[in-house]
Amino acid sequence: MADLKYYDVIIKPVITEKSMGMLGDKKYTFIVNPDATKVQIHEAVEKMFDGAKVKSVNTMNRRGKNKRRGYTTGRTNDIKRAVVTLTEDSKDIEFFQGI
Repeated sequence: MADLKYYDVIIKPVITEKSMGMLGDKKYTFIVNPDATKVQIHEAVEKMFDGAKVKSVNTMNRRGKNKRRGYTTGRTNDIKRAVVTLTEDSKDIEFFQGI
């Protein structure tokens, strides 16, 4: 288990059409540190956003794509996403409300 502080766990929110459609169900999507566990993501969301009570956390790992530039080949970075579901009595995350 990685020794991550709560402010190192969440990297940035995901702003896509699909993730914005899930806001009505109180589901928020974040790009998180690849070494973060579900428990660490749960604690980070509750500490960073006041009044947020996490019901569940679903994670998915996406491998980087193979890329070529001339003769040289490589891969883009791997990404880990987390879909955080809040409880019914929880406050909404205000960051997503203005978008």
